[in-house]
Amino acid sequence: MADERVFNFSAGPTVLPLEVLEEAQKDFLSYKGTGMNVMEMSHRSKTFVDITAQSEKDLRELLKIPDDYKVFYMQGGATLQFASVPLNLLGSKGKADYLMTGQWGEKAVKECKKFGSAQLACDTKATKYTT
Repeated sequence: MADERVFNFSAGPTVLPLEVLEEAQKDFLSYKGTGMNVMEMSHRSKTFVDITAQSEKDLRELLKIPDDYKVFYMQGGATLQFASVPLNLLGSKGKADYLMTGQWGEKAVKECKKFGSAQLACDTKATKYTT
């Protein structure tokens, strides 16, 4: 099976080590003997609360997040982040400068315009984002 694995270098999903996938596969039908997988259990159950507590502990250690900062897990990818940044950082002035150097920058500018003014400090669209 390891010989059939494909390496994915695209944005978003990535290749996971085979050991990680095998552990997830083992726990998929019955996470640590609970009789259900994580996607089936209540977010209020002791097992799930323990998973999230350990996850936060590990993340704080890995990224050196101080105790006076909150860790907030949320669903979504780049587009959600493009909305979250202006929503949280535009402030009362309601404008931000963007470097539009590719399709992701273009999407970020589009999201910002929903909440305020996106000023282009750099726009390389005319050269198809090559300069």
